[in-house]
Amino acid sequence: MSKILIVEDEESIAELEKDYLELSGFEVEIENSGDKGLERALSENFDLYILDLMLPGVDGFEICKRIRQEKNNPVLMVSAKKDDIDKIHGLGLGADDYITKPFSPSELVARVKAHLSRYDRLIGSSAQQNEIIEIRGLKIDKTARRVFVNGEEKNFTTKEFDLLAFLAQNPNRVFTKDELFSNIWDMESVGDIATVTVHIKKIREKIEFDTSKPQYIETIWGVGYRFKM
Repeated sequence: MSKILIVEDEESIAELEKDYLELSGFEVEIENSGDKGLERALSENFDLYILDLMLPGVDGFEICKRIRQEKNNPVLMVSAKKDDIDKIHGLGLGADDYITKPFSPSELVARVKAHLSRYDRLIGSSAQQNEIIEIRGLKIDKTARRVFVNGEEKNFTTKEFDLLAFLAQNPNRVFTKDELFSNIWDMESVGDIATVTVHIKKIREKIEFDTSKPQYIETIWGVGYRFKM
């Protein structure tokens, strides 16, 4: 089931759009402010975005721009503004469509289906090639071996990346330091498990907002570490 984010400050319009899209089999989330909409657009996975142009806080143009810096999913802009300059600006920022209010909900559903179908045809095969793990603003591209935190790329050494990726692809499972050393360094620890502790510390410094209260890699005292989902 495709998941859609609607960022629209007029609640009646947002609810109407949601009702029609849900009747067509989509999962829909709504945010009424630009700030919260931008936060969720960047930190969560959605298949398509519907953005109102005029929003409290961050406007639709800026949200579209920020989405395009990180994601290729379809973006539909919705606005009462009929000026060509706004349409050109929105499309220039990477929006896939620009719909002028008022419009029929059935037209919106038709456009959503068309853009999702086109997106699947164009990049469906390539999307399968890159293995990506995303959770709460952390993006790990295993294929390209790149790590992003809230859109900002962080530099990782080979072993730091291998350790982070290993923990992230085995979430909620507790690993001892010996197990981590064996899996990442491919050898017996023979008393060298301090290497794991040092690497965990360096990883946390790069991905955690507050290293004293980690939201990703949790220490299980007396046992080891766990990646929290």
